[in-house]
Amino acid sequence: MAEFTGMVAFITGAAHGQGRAVALALAKEGANIVAFDVAKNLSYPAYTFGSSDELNSLKQEVEAIGTQCLTVTGDVRVDVDIIRAVKQATATFGRIDILFNNAGICAYGLAHELQEDEWDAMLDINLKGAWLVARRVIPVMIKQQSGVIINNSSIAGLRGMNRLSHYAASKWGLVGLTKSWAIELAPHNIRVNSIHPTGVNTPMNDGLAALEGTTTQAIAERSAGNLLPVPWVEPDDVAGMVLYLTSEKARYITGSQFVLDAGLLTR
Repeated sequence: MAEFTGMVAFITGAAHGQGRAVALALAKEGANIVAFDVAKNLSYPAYTFGSSDELNSLKQEVEAIGTQCLTVTGDVRVDVDIIRAVKQATATFGRIDILFNNAGICAYGLAHELQEDEWDAMLDINLKGAWLVARRVIPVMIKQQSGVIINNSSIAGLRGMNRLSHYAASKWGLVGLTKSWAIELAPHNIRVNSIHPTGVNTPMNDGLAALEGTTTQAIAERSAGNLLPVPWVEPDDVAGMVLYLTSEKARYITGSQFVLDAGLLTR
């Protein structure tokens, strides 16, 4: 029997990229999936986000694997959207065992040139959004007396980065949430950890390249610094780390930060 058979994973930003890879990896191990995504483009950053078509195709892929997939369109900044999604999840499956707080944005800008609405969007989606989702999922996990929360931070959550101060601030904030939630939720047998990838090969890179008026390869080179000779890691690499941290093998790991950086922080 697959390790996650009968479990339910709630994944934000699930339509493509890292969220989609994690959804498929968990489904292959038997988990039912709640795929939550805004499924539309936003005004900031002005690149292509996940779509309803991608959500639908994810549902088809998960169900072809042999587990169930509930897709919900919503914004992590909008509490009523989250409440609706959690209610649908519990009505459909009766529980939520895993929360992967993955929804996030990235955009470049010098700190003193950022507009206030750009700062607010970054912090609202990447940081506040994670809290808004978790505060609706945590009561479900407390009732079960079990659960795992993984916050998708970044290497930018462990160091400063040029022209990414608002992004780094949001990702550092996730570390604070991770450690605080780990303390609060340990009595309920709920574990909380954060992951910190280097650049990941997702559609976001194409979007950033378009905004910068350059190529995806140039974006990779700009963020170069990995010790291993790769421009970035793959979504499946992130999925592998999430699988481990949500598994029984990691049953005593909580409040920790896990780096998947191809050696970048060592450099």
